[in-house]
Amino acid sequence: MQTHFTAEQLADPLTARSNKILRTCVHCGFCTATCPTYQVLGDELDSPRGRIYLMKEMLESGRPADAKTVKHIDRCLGCLSCMTTCPSGVHYAHLLEHGREHIEATYRRPFMDRALRWVLKTVLPYPRRFRLALLGAKIARPFGRLMPDRRLRAMIGMAPKHVPPVSRNDDGQTFAAIGERRARVVLMIGCAQRALNTDINDATIRLLRRAGCEVVIPEAFGCCGAITLHMGDDKDGKARARDSIRRILAAEAAGPLDAVIINTSGCGTTVKDYGHLFAGDPMETDARRVAGLTRDVSEFLEVLGLPERVAGDPLRVAYHSACSLQHGQRIRSAPKDLLTRAGFTVVEPANPHLCCGSAGTYNLLQPELSAELKARKVQTLEATAPQVIAAGNIGCMMQIGGGTDVPVVHTVELLDWATGGPKPRALEPA
Repeated sequence: MQTHFTAEQLADPLTARSNKILRTCVHCGFCTATCPTYQVLGDELDSPRGRIYLMKEMLESGRPADAKTVKHIDRCLGCLSCMTTCPSGVHYAHLLEHGREHIEATYRRPFMDRALRWVLKTVLPYPRRFRLALLGAKIARPFGRLMPDRRLRAMIGMAPKHVPPVSRNDDGQTFAAIGERRARVVLMIGCAQRALNTDINDATIRLLRRAGCEVVIPEAFGCCGAITLHMGDDKDGKARARDSIRRILAAEAAGPLDAVIINTSGCGTTVKDYGHLFAGDPMETDARRVAGLTRDVSEFLEVLGLPERVAGDPLRVAYHSACSLQHGQRIRSAPKDLLTRAGFTVVEPANPHLCCGSAGTYNLLQPELSAELKARKVQTLEATAPQVIAAGNIGCMMQIGGGTDVPVVHTVELLDWATGGPKPRALEPA
C-alpha cells in the first residue's frame, strides 16, 4: 500500500511504525474471509482491509477522528484472526493500537459513551470494586429490561448468578512445590477474573505445585494494563504495565524465575507485547525481560509436563480456542493436547478461528454484534454434543456461558481435576 506521510510525521516513532505496517498491506482481501464483523455485517469498512484504509487516511491527514471512522474502528473486536490469515504479515494489532490511541486523543465521544467507558476503566481493573458492581448488577437484573441503553442492559446481564467468595490464594505469598522443585514461577492473578471466578487461580496454583513449581504471588498484584490499553488509553495502560513489571522483577530479585504464568489469554497477549509497548522507553529492557518470561499456563505445562493422571472422568470436551490464544499468541495445540493426555475426549467446533464476541469489553460496548457472534459460537459448540466446554480465557467463559446450559470451565480446572484436584464446581449438580 502506498503511503504519503510527511518527513515531519515520520519523525514520530509511532507513525513511522504504522507507516511500515501500512506499506506491508497488498489489498489482497484474504482478511475479509476470517473477519467476524465482516461475516455478520458484510460491510467493507467493517473488515480489516476497510479499517486499514480508514486509519491510513486519518493518520496521514493528521486530522481528528470523525464519527464514521470511530464507528468502524469501535466495531473491531481486535481478535487478530486477520493476522493469522494475512499472507503478507501485516501487523494489524499494532496499527489498531495506534488508531485507537489517536481516536481517544482527538475525538470527543457522546456523553453516554464517555460515561460508560469511564465506568469500565474505574471498575473492571479493581477486583473489590468489580465485585461490588456485580452484586449491584445482580440486584438490578430484574429491572434490566427497563434500562434505556442496551449497553447498560449488557452490563447488568453480565453478573453471574452467584458472586464467588474471595480467595486468599490471591494474596501476596509463595506456595512451595509439591515434591522436587522443578521450576520457580510468578503467577499473574489478573483483575476481573478474581471477581468473576476465583476457582481458576486456585486450580492453577494446585496444578503447578503438583507439577513441581514454586508459585510466587507478588504483593498487591494488579491489572496488567490490557483492559485500558484495548480501550485506547495508553497512559493508564502503561502505568498499570509498569507496576506489573516492577512487581515481577522484585520477585525475580528474590530468586531466579523460570516463567511468568498467565491463565487469562487476553492478558497474556498484552504482557508478551510489553517490549513493543515500551519501545524507546527507559523501562524497555525490563519490559522485554518480563515479556520473554511470560507463558500461557498451557504453553508452560506442555513443556514441563503434567502431573500423573489420578482422577477425573473421560468427558467429551468441546474446546473453545480464545482468539487471544490462537491468534494473539499462536498457541493452538497445547491446550487440546494436554486435555487429551489427561484422559478427556476433545472435540472442536466448526470455524474455531471465529471470535465468540467477548473481546475484552467488546460485549459491553457493542452488545448487538457481540450477541450475534455469541449465538453463532454457541451453536457450533453445542453441535459437537459436548458434556463440558473448556476455554483458556475468562471473558470467553462468561460470554459462552451466558448462551448455553452446557457447563463452561477453564482448561486448568479440568487438568487440575484429572491430576488430583477437586471436581470443577461447574460440573457439580446445581
